[in-house]
Amino acid sequence: MNDSPVIVEHFDDGVTLITLNRPHKKNAMNSQAALDIQRAFEAFDRSEQRVAIFTGAGDDAFCAGADLNDKPEFWRCTPTVGFRTEKPVIAAVGGWCIGGGLVFAMMSDLVVASENAILQYPEAKLGFTGGIIASMAGRIPHKFAMEVMLLGRRFSAARAMQMGLINEVTPRGAHVDAALAIARELAQSAPLVLKTLKRWVVQDVVAQSPAERMARTQAQLATISESSDAKEGPAAFREKRAPTYQGK
Repeated sequence: MNDSPVIVEHFDDGVTLITLNRPHKKNAMNSQAALDIQRAFEAFDRSEQRVAIFTGAGDDAFCAGADLNDKPEFWRCTPTVGFRTEKPVIAAVGGWCIGGGLVFAMMSDLVVASENAILQYPEAKLGFTGGIIASMAGRIPHKFAMEVMLLGRRFSAARAMQMGLINEVTPRGAHVDAALAIARELAQSAPLVLKTLKRWVVQDVVAQSPAERMARTQAQLATISESSDAKEGPAAFREKRAPTYQGK
């Protein structure tokens, strides 16, 4: 049994499967898992792999939101925010898809969901929000987006497909296999064309909420604050020497 909060599998056909492995918590996201997912997608982007799938272990939950005992920085594991890749990202959703889990699915390029998927963004009922969900209005029709965000109701995979939020509904437990089939089809396509089209859509077509832009800025600043150069500067000052920066 693999106890790692995130499992990464690379297939020879160019597909990478990244799995949130906290089924005992309905795949609720904690701080370590968010960081591991961010690192896994960054490694995927640097690799020769062509398509990534993100899913949750088992078929009871994709991601049930934040682990309230160890709250994550959800921006870290949000596509186009905490990590950026011009390669296709597919979300394979089974069971609970709540809060930040729904944000991940929304920000993915394609979504496959099993018929038992239950989706919800409940933050208006809970009295807080990270705000990135507002970008949904740039990805599905306005009235559907407002229904999801403001009412905070649970809705089914069939309803999500009607909204334009997902691409395919599968029988229970078949969502990962269906996502793998799509990923392998994409992996046979011209990667430069896929990258160019995705870049244009993300940068120039899809509207970004203020919270999404803020989170992207936060991610960029975190890259600096967590770098080796950020440690080198103060160390050189303390040691009364000229710093040697490596740009990483």
